[in-house]
Amino acid sequence: MSENRSMQYAEILSKLIKIETISSRENKDITKFSGFQKALRETFPNFFGTVECEDFNGNLLLKWKGTDSSLEPIMLMNHHDVVEASGEWTHPAFSGEIADGKVWGRGTLDTKGGLVMMLQAAEELIREGFTPKRDTYFVTACTEEIGGEGAAAMSRALEERNMRFHLVLDEGGMILYDPIGGADGTFAMIGVGEKGYADLKFIARSNGGHASAPGKNTPLVRLGKFMAEAEKAECFDVFMSDTVKEMLSRFAPTMSGIMKTACSNVNAFKPVLKKVMPMISPAGAAMLRTTLAFTMSKGSDGSNVIPQEAWVVGNMRFSHHQGKKSSIDAITALAKKYDIETEIIDASIESGITDYKGEAFRFIEKALNNVFPEYKAVPYIMNAATDSRYFGKVCDNCLRFVPFKIDKQQLDSVHGIDENVDVATLAPAVDFYKYVIKEA
Repeated sequence: MSENRSMQYAEILSKLIKIETISSRENKDITKFSGFQKALRETFPNFFGTVECEDFNGNLLLKWKGTDSSLEPIMLMNHHDVVEASGEWTHPAFSGEIADGKVWGRGTLDTKGGLVMMLQAAEELIREGFTPKRDTYFVTACTEEIGGEGAAAMSRALEERNMRFHLVLDEGGMILYDPIGGADGTFAMIGVGEKGYADLKFIARSNGGHASAPGKNTPLVRLGKFMAEAEKAECFDVFMSDTVKEMLSRFAPTMSGIMKTACSNVNAFKPVLKKVMPMISPAGAAMLRTTLAFTMSKGSDGSNVIPQEAWVVGNMRFSHHQGKKSSIDAITALAKKYDIETEIIDASIESGITDYKGEAFRFIEKALNNVFPEYKAVPYIMNAATDSRYFGKVCDNCLRFVPFKIDKQQLDSVHGIDENVDVATLAPAVDFYKYVIKEA
């Protein structure tokens, strides 16, 4: 029965994957998103016939009215814009092909897949005559991949209405084997917070000149020295938060050797873990400090010309303990050492951290145990960004989790090539969202 349901859901998802919804900062035309939303309305007629819909320039805020207005509402989120799909794919990126037990295409994991299962859960509950106790909001944005303008607008509107939410559940972690390296088990990774991000431009200047007679410390040389030192990340504070400690302690029973001992006694082995984590897992190490990745660069336009100006762009993900200002100040001071200017191109808001011992986390943990009793829930700090960071203004409990079981190839396919989701994981995902809606 579950297999039949999963295949039905796979066919629905396949149709929606075929509608290309790449978002772009350069092209703000929302026509393609209107077409996708029209397909959503046709696919989930009971749902859209029941909810109240507000359109924020292609970003949808949908309210399913509950029976008890005295209770704080909940919010379920998954965006419908996707990133570009370059490269050679095994199955075309917008084919939605169903093959080898998987649905293939851009958005299957990030996050049309979660959106379709979330709405399918509501559609089925409405057909069954169910009405939630709490008002239940659904958010699907078309700007998540380009900075979250839609989510920011919706959050401002809700804040102006003095609304508070009991729980926000957005995209984020999934069910994955060995999430950090050394954990011999499969875990449901639930994001309780996310690092903020900033795009920074580092500019080195000179008088330029002919490349045949270069002086010392020309702009590109200074930028190179700066990047080499910045890569060591010594200007960023290393700190092991309570969330990371809890994450490691939940991994510990499946580990072996010194890592099992260290993660079972995190406080005693904290100095060791701070040094070992970068060698074991870049993702795990990134949870301990602000990171900076250099992503773009520009020198002169001629191969024989020393540039008067050269620059690199770095993408910063700032930690909760050091924060945005202190992290930017630290890298600015390092850049100044090499006579390099720092320009802030963009900087996001800082997200809060939901208490993994609190009611909201325990509720999602209970929902997980109801549908996936074999997988342990593990709190963690996301290194990537989601739209839920904007809703911290109206909710203290923002969690990040999509109930899909994935493997390493699928994890790497997010924003990469050959993105796909297993057909078999779709029906359990619908059941998870049903539980959340019914029991919240």
